[in-house]
Amino acid sequence: MALARATAPAEEVRPPASGNLRVLGIDPGLHITGYGLVERRGRDFAVCEAGVIRLPVRATMGQRLLTLHAELADLIATGQPDLVGVEKLYAHYAHPRTAILMGHARGVILLAASQAGLNVLDLPSTRVKKSLTGNGHASKSQMQHAIQSLCRLPALPEPPDVADALAIALCAARQAF
Repeated sequence: MALARATAPAEEVRPPASGNLRVLGIDPGLHITGYGLVERRGRDFAVCEAGVIRLPVRATMGQRLLTLHAELADLIATGQPDLVGVEKLYAHYAHPRTAILMGHARGVILLAASQAGLNVLDLPSTRVKKSLTGNGHASKSQMQHAIQSLCRLPALPEPPDVADALAIALCAARQAF
């Protein structure tokens, strides 16, 4: 039986009354999904939280997606972002299956954000990398160093999925207005 609950579509992103903007960046994955929550305070950014969601490798696809959804819903509820940024799907002709599988994770991310009434910015990885390093094809190491420097972190963000998620959040925050 389908629920008769309806939610209003998310509106255009508007700055919160405080002027601060909280953005959740997500680097989708079926084994490891990176996340980074940043707050934009005028021209400055602060990292509120960052980490990874590790999904059980031996679990079925359905179980992994259920776990991902539950973790994201909890993260959204506790982090209270105003906007979600997520890496856009990229399909390489030699590995179409990878894009199809990643689409499952992105679908769950979009679902969790929509259920919370949040808008989502889809960002190509090349745009994210270029906005932070000036090079749209920057390596994982270059991204980690850029994030460490920009966010004034005492150590490199590990694993690289965390740096990617923070980069997505920073890029989304810069593009939001």
